[in-house]
Amino acid sequence: MANSNQRHLGADPAGQRDRRYVWHTWSPVDSERSHPMFSHGEGYRLWDVHGREFIEASALNSTCGYAHPAVVRSLAEQAGRLQHVDLSLSTHELAGVLAERLASYLPGSLNRTLFVNSGSEGFDAALLMAVQFAEHAGRPRSRIVSFARGYQGATLLSRSLSSLPRNRHPLPAPVPTTLVDLPVPPRELRRPESLPVLLEAFARAIDADPAEPPAAVVVEPFLNVGGGVVLPDGFLTGLRQLCDRAGALLVVDEVFTAYGRCGRMFAVNREDVIPDIVVSSKGLAGGYAAIAAVTVTDRVHDSFSADPVLGGLRYGHTTSGHAVACAAALATLDVVEKEQLAERAERLGGTLLDRLAPLAGSGDVVDVRRLGLIVAIELTSEAAATAVVERAREAGLLVRRQTDAVLIVPPLVIDDDGVEQLLERLAVALPVRV
Repeated sequence: MANSNQRHLGADPAGQRDRRYVWHTWSPVDSERSHPMFSHGEGYRLWDVHGREFIEASALNSTCGYAHPAVVRSLAEQAGRLQHVDLSLSTHELAGVLAERLASYLPGSLNRTLFVNSGSEGFDAALLMAVQFAEHAGRPRSRIVSFARGYQGATLLSRSLSSLPRNRHPLPAPVPTTLVDLPVPPRELRRPESLPVLLEAFARAIDADPAEPPAAVVVEPFLNVGGGVVLPDGFLTGLRQLCDRAGALLVVDEVFTAYGRCGRMFAVNREDVIPDIVVSSKGLAGGYAAIAAVTVTDRVHDSFSADPVLGGLRYGHTTSGHAVACAAALATLDVVEKEQLAERAERLGGTLLDRLAPLAGSGDVVDVRRLGLIVAIELTSEAAATAVVERAREAGLLVRRQTDAVLIVPPLVIDDDGVEQLLERLAVALPVRV
């Protein structure tokens, strides 16, 4: 017999219930909600409640795709054994197993992980850590340097590190921040000659207030929400040197790029750079559960013994390091390794770029660029990019718009045949011939 939830499914095909009761994230309140309502998925495909099939290339957190049997089995087994205990009072075995696993992927002494529930929470914790680390060292600082086009989350603290229009808020900024604008257009930034120009912009920002050196420099290795911007090779290495000179922590935002998406397990692995703090989230449990990781060096962790109130970090949530989420994460990482999804991401991302790069400069297409299995198609305007997203959805392909760029981010389990079908559907949506 169907349970109560199943009995109600499909009873509202027009979505009146959704429109009446659900407040959708990042959406106008008077939106017509023409987006599809999905019922199920498998691999890199989704089906809506009317039975229409779509290729998924818009979900930023889809690592193993939908309904992967190994991840589903792990979730069910853990939920039936122990769903969670509060890590401020006790612990469970999977928290240590997962933290050890993350340390094995990261360079240097990035050995200590705080688990939270989202990337936004992760950046609240990371900024608190950076400022308190400076206090523990006897040189209090609170200023942060970050990309103006960066995006570290939706909490008050994390969104204060950005000047993106959607991140503006009416409250006083809780942390002084020096924002760095892109010194050249996005289509030029990935070129080698842009590296010294970009590093000089960060050097000026770091030195902008000699009386208030920064506690940390916060950067994404790929600007996702800021327009799908690829940074020049060597940027993180150069920034590490600037941070060392200024005595600032280097905080790298790998919320989107980690766990195979960038063609490596972490983007920092592409340059062999060692940050002080790495925040990761989206691909960790592949969308099967909410979890994020704030991984720090032993030096940062050990400094908290000097905290005057607790002698440790005063941060956390009841569901931090949730046991079912840890099980989903470990199962996801097993799939990433066994199916070599990072290597697949690098190869198939290259295939997409090879096929799409010739479109740059034609019609409304300004540029095509990629990092791992992230392909950004920059168009002449946000309106042009929105039109591509809408036409793609009509053709059965889900892609996403970030400012004036269309991002293609399929699940890492997509195969060669899936990429060919993706390109066929995208061809219908683009303003030029693929």
